[in-house]
Amino acid sequence: MTVETEEVFIQSLTKEGKRFRPSDWVDRICSSYATFGDDRKLRYSPYLKPEMIDGIRCLAVNMQLKISNPHGFEELMQFAIENQLNILDAENNAIDAPA
Repeated sequence: MTVETEEVFIQSLTKEGKRFRPSDWVDRICSSYATFGDDRKLRYSPYLKPEMIDGIRCLAVNMQLKISNPHGFEELMQFAIENQLNILDAENNAIDAPA
């Protein structure tokens, strides 16, 4: 039985345990999905945010992104697959990229 998770986390570590470069990739992705508010400040998407889990930088991806922006969600999952990045569920278990 598959349980849908609310968020998945893309680690800055490859499946081989190497650090992914560039080290600011999480911030770059969050910025590319951000918008400017009325106060002219950059606001991250509510579906993506930087996280630190066990000292490792991660990109937290809210699964609602799959509904609100299916193409963007697919691009993120393909990015993780192509770069062999670890994807974790809410319990820090390694999972396959959600389809």
